Amino acid sequence: MSLLLESFLDQIHQNFHLIDYEINEYMVRYESSQKVELIRMLVSRLLDWYKAWAPPPEFVSLLFTRIPQALTDSRLGPVVASSYTLTFQTRLFSGLPNSFTQGFKSLCTWCLAPENFPPSDTLAALSPNMAVVWRDFEVLGLIDRYESVIASVGYEFIEKHVIEVCEGNWSKPMLEELRNWMSAKVVPWMLQIYARGATSTEEARSMLQGVGSRFDFHINKTLCDLRTREIFDIIIDFPDSMCALQDLKECLQRVDQRGPLVTALRKANAKRLLHPGADTKLILTQYVATIKCLRIVDPPGVLLFKVADPIRRYLRERPDTIRSIVASLVGDDDSGDSLLDDNEPIQPLQQLETEDYSDVMWEPEPVDAGPEFRTNKPSDIISTLVSIYDSKDLFVKELQVLLAQRLLAITDGDIARVERERKNIEILKIRFGEAALQVCEVMLRDMTDSKRIDTHIQAQAPSVVRPTIISKHFWPSLESSDFTMPGQFQALQEKYSAEFTLFKPDKKLKWLPQLGTVHLELELEDRKLDLEVPPLEAALIELFSQKDTWTLEEMLGVIGKVDRASAIKALATWVNMGVLKEAEENVFVLLEREEEGEPRELAVPAAPAAAPVAPVQSMQQQQAEKMRVYWKFIEGMLKNLGSLPLDRIQTMLRLAPGYDQTIEQLGMFMEAARREGMVTSRDGMWRLQ
Repeated sequence: MSLLLESFLDQIHQNFHLIDYEINEYMVRYESSQKVELIRMLVSRLLDWYKAWAPPPEFVSLLFTRIPQALTDSRLGPVVASSYTLTFQTRLFSGLPNSFTQGFKSLCTWCLAPENFPPSDTLAALSPNMAVVWRDFEVLGLIDRYESVIASVGYEFIEKHVIEVCEGNWSKPMLEELRNWMSAKVVPWMLQIYARGATSTEEARSMLQGVGSRFDFHINKTLCDLRTREIFDIIIDFPDSMCALQDLKECLQRVDQRGPLVTALRKANAKRLLHPGADTKLILTQYVATIKCLRIVDPPGVLLFKVADPIRRYLRERPDTIRSIVASLVGDDDSGDSLLDDNEPIQPLQQLETEDYSDVMWEPEPVDAGPEFRTNKPSDIISTLVSIYDSKDLFVKELQVLLAQRLLAITDGDIARVERERKNIEILKIRFGEAALQVCEVMLRDMTDSKRIDTHIQAQAPSVVRPTIISKHFWPSLESSDFTMPGQFQALQEKYSAEFTLFKPDKKLKWLPQLGTVHLELELEDRKLDLEVPPLEAALIELFSQKDTWTLEEMLGVIGKVDRASAIKALATWVNMGVLKEAEENVFVLLEREEEGEPRELAVPAAPAAAPVAPVQSMQQQQAEKMRVYWKFIEGMLKNLGSLPLDRIQTMLRLAPGYDQTIEQLGMFMEAARREGMVTSRDGMWRLQ
């Protein structure tokens, strides 16, 4: 029998060139037309050859009849059939060209989604016999041979559907909808492949358990990959993208994609957010949205800790970060949308605490947490923003500066704004503590006292001067100027100062003429002008009440030390309004009668446009003034020791008498020095320019 079987199998090898010929014919036609029905016809033709050469059942029966000793081995029949099948399939698979794999994949794809293929009469005729197609695949061994190809068809089908349905769709949960779609579209296809031969529903469910789990995993992975690519825009769209975040959270519990999510978001932040073109308020807004979103995706906060670190480091380097945060705290009208959530309760700033390992509710840190991660971190948004810096003192000082600017901007009689600022301070006391905001209380009290003092003086000697009187030692440093108001302005100031001295004998007024505004009524021969101008412009036009022609040098000599460019800019205002005329270079004449034609414009020296000077020095300016005292120490260090890191400079400066600045304040000063070209920085090392 072994010789007979060997001869039979050898004949198959010798005549298999007939099958190879037909395979070549079909594949040449497929490669030129890419018609999937040709692959189906080839499979059908191969099945015909397989059945034609298969040992007939009568042959096996004859063996049992003619050779009684064969009855002692009941496995003889299956051995003959399996030997034939193995030989045929081995020879067949060795003769299939590489292009057959792609063709077979296209045929499987058509079996899964025939509606995605162009109409064809041949394919339409095959549709009712879909089960027959898979049975033919099984007989020829194609399912086992190309199992990975068949699985890839299902995976690609899932990926295509997930992207089509879910991309940019963040307003509703998608994961459950995808699973329902899989049950309706993919599971029937899976039954024909992976549950063939099942006799009951339970048996089919058992057979599909493994592959079904893999396909469900692929749905989660595909959706997770899509949401990872979209995560930056999802955060921008929060809270409207809440459903997408919930889907992402569920996917991450099934798929280990936490690392790629962190990497993708950090790259997106570096490319689209952390660059000089982005406004600080925008960065803070995105950071707050990132905090809220990642707390939904990962409540323990490991992902947030890893993503936030570059944002926090970049914000520390920005000089206006503290001001932007503080402006949001006090409800600055010019700051746009607030960083705060109206529903978030007002509570004191939270500080990091030491973990209590004896607590019965204590839980270990997540396995992917870094060595610097701490579970008991601040949970509210404001505490998280303040924790960007090591000390809240920086925020308190900025609060004082911002409050001073807002109070000094209040016009006469606007009691409502003062009360609003008082309410803001009461709220901030809850966050920062009463002791930290005592200076702010003094400033608010000064505003009330100033109104009371002015009311008394106006009752004794009515005056058009309505100053804001503040305590010098409790307010931040104000911008100083050496110019004096001439003529009637000076007389009005002196009269007001005399009345103040009578009311407060132990105190003396020091005027800051560069601050505030002046309401003027100009009476010329042919016209009257009613204007509100800065004090410098009022001072310059007042000089022309004494004589009609002034040189620039004469005016500067009368009003005091004023920057020449500022004086020319102030004079340009009057020239452009037709009140003054530049008769010759730096010589100005009063025009009692308006000249015919368009007024001549005074050429102002070209200079970059600058915002109006704030009446109160910013915290950076105040720190810079303090740090200039220690510049010689820093210059000596860098000259003698070469490049130094910031912490080394800070350590050595502590030896200087009176030095009490934090490393963040030192960093701000060094950044300012770098912008002025005094030092350079590379890889965290500072050296002289």
